[in-house]
Amino acid sequence: MSKESIQEVVQQSLERYFNDLGELQASNVYDMVVLSVEKPMLKVVMARAAGNQSSAAEMLGINRNTLRKKLQQHGLL
Repeated sequence: MSKESIQEVVQQSLERYFNDLGELQASNVYDMVVLSVEKPMLKVVMARAAGNQSSAAEMLGINRNTLRKKLQQHGLL
């Protein structure tokens, strides 16, 4: 799956979300999307790194401490 494919899936999901909302006002869309994408991304990257946080942080392009914080936030530690 390419980066463009992932973007398309996110876009389509957001379009469905807004269609389902109808006339209702959306709120906290940014947080909703980030949290929805972040947890499965962390799970997959941690599996790919065989649980090695340093390797996972490098794959993600973030600091290991930031990764630990995010893993804790999502209940993945």
